[in-house]
Amino acid sequence: MQKKYMERFVGKYCKFITKEPGEDRVNVVSGTLEEVDYCDGFIIVNSYQGLGCLRIDTIIAIKPGNKNRIKKKTPFGRNSHAMVGIGTLIIFIAMVLVAAVASSVIIQTSESLQQRAQAVGKQTIRQVSSGMEIVDVTGYTNADKTRIEYIAISIKPRAGSYDIDLNETLMYIEHNNLTILSLNWQNASLSPGSVASSVHADGVFHTLNFSTLNRTNFGIIGIRDSDQSIYNSFGMSTDDLAVIIVNLSAVFNDTNGLLPGKDFIGRLVPEVGSSGIFLCSTPSAFDYRVVEL
Repeated sequence: MQKKYMERFVGKYCKFITKEPGEDRVNVVSGTLEEVDYCDGFIIVNSYQGLGCLRIDTIIAIKPGNKNRIKKKTPFGRNSHAMVGIGTLIIFIAMVLVAAVASSVIIQTSESLQQRAQAVGKQTIRQVSSGMEIVDVTGYTNADKTRIEYIAISIKPRAGSYDIDLNETLMYIEHNNLTILSLNWQNASLSPGSVASSVHADGVFHTLNFSTLNRTNFGIIGIRDSDQSIYNSFGMSTDDLAVIIVNLSAVFNDTNGLLPGKDFIGRLVPEVGSSGIFLCSTPSAFDYRVVEL
């Protein structure tokens, strides 16, 4: 190559076609021609591999090119890069899905536990705070005053108690055996208003029709029912007071009632809350028909 032709390519991006002596193959080097040294017979080329020298006498052709159109060679091909990228993306998506499923399970479990804890807490509070209180127990003898035929149990809800459903309340009486009684809603004096409208003028023990009471049920009289909860739905609210009537002559049918000097244990068990427990002991003799037990 003559000097006048080599200088024209300085600073340009070219393809340098070289052929070493004794070789049949030609080599192609792409890069920017930086400098020509005719004294030593070399040119300096800046390629993607860095600066290098080519012998002038091995150059058989120089072809100018566009640097932007010539892609830099890399150790990996285009397909290799694509495969690595897709694999990484698949792993990333799998990790995201696993994390999403795990977080969803944890959130659902925590919500379920929270709801369960709240429900258990409410039930526990209601069970502890609710209950029935026994005010007093009074007996009513037969005409000869030899045995107690009926008892009247005054009840009211405990302080802070939830409403008590008398229709779901059971009575357990333990004597020679265990007797369980439920409310006879047909035999209940539940007229709204004052005490006089709920209880006859001749007393509590003459208010109900005792003939319908048997050993499986009890009657009820609403004594204080300002909100008419007993009258409307057999439910006792905080300030209510009621009297339960039990036919002991039917419950203790072997003696037709409770004899003098005897005792028995009773429990009023509401649907929710603590029970009202009472222990009745009869005196050795009955001076009056109404006996405090």
